[in-house]
Amino acid sequence: MEEKYVKKITAKSEDFSQWYVDVIVKGELADYSPVRGCMVIRPYGYALWENMQKLLDRRFKETGHKNAYFPVFIPESLLRKEAEHVEGFAPEVAWVTHGGQEELSERLAVRPTSETIICSMYSKWIKSWRDLPVLINQWCNVVRWEKSTKPFLRTAEFLWQEGHTAHRTEEEAEEETLRMLEVYRDFVETELALPVIKGRKSENEKFAGALRTYTIEAMMSDGKALQAGTSHNLGQHFSKVFDIKFLDQDGKLKYVWQTSWGVSTRLIGAVIMTHGDDRGLKLPPRVAPIQVIIVPIFGQQKEEILAKSKELYQLLKENFRVELDDRDEYTPGWKFNEWEMKGVPVRLEIGPRDLAQNQVLLVRRDTGEKIQVKESDLVNYLNKLLEDIQANMFKQAKKFMDDNTNTATNFEELKELLINKRGFVKAMWCGDSECEKKVKEETTATLRCIPFEQEEISDRCAVCGKEAKKMVYFAKSY
Repeated sequence: MEEKYVKKITAKSEDFSQWYVDVIVKGELADYSPVRGCMVIRPYGYALWENMQKLLDRRFKETGHKNAYFPVFIPESLLRKEAEHVEGFAPEVAWVTHGGQEELSERLAVRPTSETIICSMYSKWIKSWRDLPVLINQWCNVVRWEKSTKPFLRTAEFLWQEGHTAHRTEEEAEEETLRMLEVYRDFVETELALPVIKGRKSENEKFAGALRTYTIEAMMSDGKALQAGTSHNLGQHFSKVFDIKFLDQDGKLKYVWQTSWGVSTRLIGAVIMTHGDDRGLKLPPRVAPIQVIIVPIFGQQKEEILAKSKELYQLLKENFRVELDDRDEYTPGWKFNEWEMKGVPVRLEIGPRDLAQNQVLLVRRDTGEKIQVKESDLVNYLNKLLEDIQANMFKQAKKFMDDNTNTATNFEELKELLINKRGFVKAMWCGDSECEKKVKEETTATLRCIPFEQEEISDRCAVCGKEAKKMVYFAKSY
């Protein structure tokens, strides 16, 4: 049995795409299914999603939102009501044409997103200003018939949450849109240790049917951007199409202002690609399914060490997500590599010498550092250690993002950086979509966002040389 690596993982530098798939499959997060473009999320991967879901759901409820559930099937007539919206999703919609042996009188779309069906219900439920705001979130699955798929990042079916809210005024809707974007930023940076750029999407890149789209953009460890969450001010587009009106305090009938916002299981892909290394996953302690793995090293004192390991497990399980690996059929070295590959933040080793000295050996997954800790100090020390690992993972990712963010002042510089270097490129932009399209055509990179934190690199657009309006980020992306 090979001791060095449990199962070989392709090196990141050799083939990043294959490394990513190896980590997912061999780390038992997910597997390919018999259905084209769909994945099976395995228990370890689903436990990671559940931890993320729990932390996000708490934030939604703290901001006044309630969970509901809407049908997975959407009548074609509903989907077609908002032309811009359906045009944006048409290439990816999966259709149900038969129920049993009978052809349906109207095709049903398998939910690509839920704006239309939710709006049809809001038009029934909202009658007065007293009914507002409506703050609803839905945890569900979504189907988009993608041509090219990759586990977690882009699959025909995926899991997500989608918030859908209705408000009296544009100001209230805008406030909600930005509040939820901040909820996402806080969650992604605090819990997933992923630094992000917060800003607004350009008109070309905004959500189909939205007035304004806001985004948080993360940088993966190959330098590509990943959209980690979006929040949309839908304006009154949908309320006018679906006739969602309310009687306001002034006695006038008015259309509501709406928002929608969502994140999906692609965040698992973001965690893998930002933090993982050639030995596999590195999971942030706050969402890791297992925070501490206990690996006994038996030697000549198997019974005593096993008994102590079980005692430590009982001690730690009150405060941590902990497991004991007491399998006989594998050597300690094999287990070390197995749990490193699965990204467990801390490995706790206990052998004959540790037993004699009432101590344990802790090994950090993020740095590989080994620390001897007295049993009596273990709980307090682990609490601090896990927080330190969480902070260090964010710090490392932030340094990588900063080190791989460059600045361009003219088109030649912009092209050179986008084609030959990895990462983000900051540049000034005149606001013309033609300049944006030119960058995409010549480099395949897109305008990721107009950041809230603006810098004045120069007073001229890096693409056309005209007067600049905003500093923007360009990058190749997933």
